[in-house]
Amino acid sequence: MKRFLFTRGLAGEVRDRLSAAAQAALRTAISSTVLAAVILSANWIFPQSAAAYPFWAQEAYETPREATGRIVCANCHLAEKPTKVEVPQSVMPNTVFEAVVKIPYDHSAQQVTGSGEAGPLNVGAVLMLPEGFKIAPEDRLSEEMKEKTEGIFFQSYAEGKDNVVIVGPVDGDEYSEIVFPVLSPDPKADKSLHFGKYPVHVGGNRGRGQVYPTGDKSNNAIYTASTAGTIAAIAPTEYSTEVTISTDSGDVVDSIPAGPQVIVEVGQAVAAGEAITNDPNVGGFGQVDVEIVLQDPARVAWLLVFFLGVMVTQVLLALKKKQVEKVQLAEMNF
Repeated sequence: MKRFLFTRGLAGEVRDRLSAAAQAALRTAISSTVLAAVILSANWIFPQSAAAYPFWAQEAYETPREATGRIVCANCHLAEKPTKVEVPQSVMPNTVFEAVVKIPYDHSAQQVTGSGEAGPLNVGAVLMLPEGFKIAPEDRLSEEMKEKTEGIFFQSYAEGKDNVVIVGPVDGDEYSEIVFPVLSPDPKADKSLHFGKYPVHVGGNRGRGQVYPTGDKSNNAIYTASTAGTIAAIAPTEYSTEVTISTDSGDVVDSIPAGPQVIVEVGQAVAAGEAITNDPNVGGFGQVDVEIVLQDPARVAWLLVFFLGVMVTQVLLALKKKQVEKVQLAEMNF
């Protein structure tokens, strides 16, 4: 009887402990689920600007430059705008130099944000350097260069591609000129590299794109009539504007997201593909190609020796000429 009671009591204690452990595990699971839901909801309600470009380009394209020479950012940012870059004509190996990307635009312009409201433009840039070139580590930067690059995060386009660097999106009012601190390679240390002339490809963007990588339009684009007909109704909703086009075969509803302004009126006839909104885009993308020379120090030294030899030869010729003139003058007087 005592053994039965002891066994029963032990079983009850084990059951209670298991029940407590199960309850703790359940509470942990519920807390984790709620936390994940809160994070996902926050990301959905308050989308992060870093989720814009260049994230989509990195996901959709193995390299930012197509075989045609066009940088893939132009596939989403359809408007063409100027971009400038300043790099040295030549650099020595294992040295740090500046590559300055300039993205000019009208700073008073306001772009359409994802919510449809007006906001300041952001900017971004991609710098495609030759193989072996990369962003200089912080311990190689001077104090002046640290100040110029403060607040800028330099990101490799993909793993193993340290020579392809991306910045953005960042505040355009503060970073319309982006300084890239670049470290040149040393071909003497890496035999796969060589001295010589190399191309540098640069892309600069201001503002949001008009097309997503999926092919869908953003709210920063012109919207056109999907069919020919007559505008029957224009009904604003919470997140969009429904434009109803009456045709012989029935009504067609075109949904316009918040941002573009509808420029048609009820009763107006429209053709298929005709613009029914304004163009809200004020930004654009531009690219430029330049060249840089990775100079061999030995070649420079020999060039200086050559110049010195030429100078010495010219001096000797001048002295020889004066000596000959003196001899000729002496012979004439004799």
